[in-house]
Amino acid sequence: MSYNSVFKDGLFSENNIIVTGGGSGIGRCTAHELAALGANVIIVGRNQDRLEKVKVEIESSGGNAIRFLCDIRDEDAVIQSVTEIYKQCDKIHGLVNNAGGQFPSPAEHISQKGFETVVRTNLVGGFLFCREIYNQGMIDSGGAIVNITADMWNGMPSMSHSGAARAGMDNLTKTLAYEWGHSGVRVNSVAPGYIASSGLDTYEGIIKKIIPRLKESVPLKRMGTESEVSTAICFLLSEAAAYINGSCIRVDGGSPLGNSLWPLKESDKYEPYDGFHLSKLPDILDGRL
Repeated sequence: MSYNSVFKDGLFSENNIIVTGGGSGIGRCTAHELAALGANVIIVGRNQDRLEKVKVEIESSGGNAIRFLCDIRDEDAVIQSVTEIYKQCDKIHGLVNNAGGQFPSPAEHISQKGFETVVRTNLVGGFLFCREIYNQGMIDSGGAIVNITADMWNGMPSMSHSGAARAGMDNLTKTLAYEWGHSGVRVNSVAPGYIASSGLDTYEGIIKKIIPRLKESVPLKRMGTESEVSTAICFLLSEAAAYINGSCIRVDGGSPLGNSLWPLKESDKYEPYDGFHLSKLPDILDGRL
């Protein structure tokens, strides 16, 4: 059994594509789809065991993957990792800046250290990888970069640090798209909404109680799948998106739209797309999107 992608076989044949945060969640799913479409996937993360597990999964499915242990918040580590990646791969065709993380908290309880840590993880680290991939290769060879942001359009209550960082990444994406276009580098982003990913099982307290109800605020009345995010990423990396630059695809089921004055009707008409053969719903959703 292998990934059931909507894209043609061999779409990324002989392409080297980096996926940061490739050891779990959306990053893991994206790495699998890219590998199934012929890419040599370079998965980057901080957890060696997770990276190795995904590498074995991809190879067991007939794909190619290599792994690099790197803390994207550490500038020297990023420079060294990208240098080593270029030594092994010569040319990088695509970068998926997916690594990130945050913790829930009212803004008044977030310390400076906590705020800065989330910004470094969700913004600074992505910038560092973009810069090094560009300076060490894409400035001459061209390529495509996809940054992962979030549904932060109307603010992010209980996630002010992450919302600020993601908004920064949205603006950074547009700026890099403008500055680097002359080098043949396209820079776009994907903003996931409420996605049934493994990260949901890491939350505790009030957030854990809210998660099963998130779909109530989505017009499609369900949560999204990791595959639905991966599909958008793969499209932006592909030649079909050759004239798309500085844009954002929002994979959120329309959740940022409307307001509480217009109540949503119940619906079960929208079936999710899930091409990932190893997908598993988070335990907190109890088998239901």
